[in-house]
This record gives sequence, C-alpha cells and structure tokens, in this order.
Amino acid sequence: DEEIRDALKRELLLISSVTSRGEFASKEERDLIIDIITQLEALNPTADPALNCDGEWDLCLASTQSFRSSPFFLAVRTLLGDGDLAERGFMIQDQVLSGATFGRVRQIISDNELRSEVSLNIGFMPFSLEGRVVTTAALEFCAPEKWNLSVKETSIDNIPTAIPMGQILSKLNVKGGSSVPISTLKTFYVDEGLRITRDLDDNFFVFARA
Repeated sequence: DEEIRDALKRELLLISSVTSRGEFASKEERDLIIDIITQLEALNPTADPALNCDGEWDLCLASTQSFRSSPFFLAVRTLLGDGDLAERGFMIQDQVLSGATFGRVRQIISDNELRSEVSLNIGFMPFSLEGRVVTTAALEFCAPEKWNLSVKETSIDNIPTAIPMGQILSKLNVKGGSSVPISTLKTFYVDEGLRITRDLDDNFFVFARA
C-alpha cells in the first residue's frame, strides 16, 4: 500500500504542477485526478484523519476555485443554502474575482483553530489591489473524518483592524437563529505530507505539508 500511495502522490503532484493547481486541467487530466484522489482516499493510512491534521499546509490542487478553501467562503456557501440563491451568489462572486490572480493558499491548523491565508492580486486598470486575506475559524471535531467550522474574523493586509466576520454572518443568518453559520469539511486522507479534504459540495482540496 505504501508503494502504491507514493506512486499515486507523485503523479498527483506532477499533474498539479503542470495544470496550475488543476485550474487549467483538461477533461482527461480532471478524470485522472478524480481517479487518483479516489484511490488515495481508499488507501488512507491514518485513523481518525480529522484529528491528525495539525500543521502548516499549502494548497496544491483543487476541483474548484482555490479561494473556496477559505472558511469565509465556506461560511457564505452555508449561509446561501442550496438552490438558485447559492448559484447566483457564486456567479456574482466569480465575476467580481474573474480578474484576480491567486498566489499562495495556505492553512495552519492548531489548537482547534484553522487559519486560512489567501494571497491575491485583483487588477482594475489603472488600479490594482494586492494583499493577503487571513480568516480564522474555530474547529470542532465531530466524526473521524469531519470538522464543523465557525468563522471568527477576517483581516486584510494594510487594514489594521480585523473584521468580525463571525458576528456579521450571524446577523445575516436569520433562518439559522442568528447564529454563526456552521460549515462542514471532511478529510478522507492524511499522511505525513499530504491531506485531501472535501467541502459541502464534495469539491476536493489537496494540501501538501509546508
């Protein structure tokens, strides 16, 4: 199993490097990525994977936009729910961020907290905005592979005050009793160097240990 896992991981990381984290993958490459991910999840070597993810992780592959790994966007997805509203919300979001380029996407997990760092550059001629969006969220372990996340706050480089996103989202969450929206992440594979995590919509995010 270890030899098979190592070969699959090498192939996965190679595809990641030539497709810009999967963003420019062809249909054949996407199908191959899904096949490798499925095989790795079936060969997970770690009991209680969600309990064994502490450390610093860099996003190296995703089946959706890389910024959606941030707890902030996960919370917005939960708040919008299913149906047309969620679809319209993400269409608008995609249009706003269509001119953005994303650099390092990183997660730091420790002490029941997830810290997400997304570096981006949004260019609007003749202006551009470059910086890092940092979001922290509380982690609750609720199953061998499952976390519940609740956003705490978001900060942006060059803005001295953190934004209390948890409080803001809780006020918007009327249907949820004005509580902070709870997002779910499931980690089906983790070892000493690689982690595969899926969101509510089964999008996967592959992280390599920094």
